Amino acid sequence: MKARTAFLVLLTAGVVGTAAWLVFLSPVLGVRSIEIVGNVTVPSERIKQQAGVADLHPLATVNLDDVESRVLGIRRLATAKVDRIWPGTLKIEVVEREPVAAIPAGDQVAIVDGQGVVIELKSAVPPLLPLLKVDRPAAGDPAMMAALQVIQAVPDEVAPKVRQVRAGTAEGVTLILSDGRTVVWGGPDRPEEKARLLASLLKREKATVYDVSSPDVVTLK
Repeated sequence: MKARTAFLVLLTAGVVGTAAWLVFLSPVLGVRSIEIVGNVTVPSERIKQQAGVADLHPLATVNLDDVESRVLGIRRLATAKVDRIWPGTLKIEVVEREPVAAIPAGDQVAIVDGQGVVIELKSAVPPLLPLLKVDRPAAGDPAMMAALQVIQAVPDEVAPKVRQVRAGTAEGVTLILSDGRTVVWGGPDRPEEKARLLASLLKREKATVYDVSSPDVVTLK
């Protein structure tokens, strides 16, 4: 009886040991493919390279947090989520940063997203992106953050016409349109009302300055 018990213990230990070896050490359940989801402008191969996971590395021992951290080293990416899909796939789901404005940076322009994060540097302002001019072009600066909020609040039919955005203060955001007209937007408060008023005014009222900073009292010049 004791011998049988000992045999069963050894057999169980052997099975568990083999299973552990297969899962944690063997390439049998290693990473055979990396699936990239959500990327539009960042090539999948670049993300795979940044992930730094070797072929056939045991899937169970891949440190998901470390992979996410490495992938987010690509500035164009806002978020990254890494999951294991058994038996051998590592799935990396990303969300790219959306360019919102261009900011002068020496003889180049810095392309920033809605949080003021620099995505990349370019030699010229890309089409359809406004040039943002603020005294302190830094993420977290009140005037810059207010201007970025305003840019994202501009109605879709007006946004392509915005060529320049100026903000001396968080309450003093001004838009310059492609035809030379000026929009005094003010602060980032009441964005829906201001957007609705501006879209309507531009269609039916001819003026050079549209002041919607106070939606209750709109001024045209």
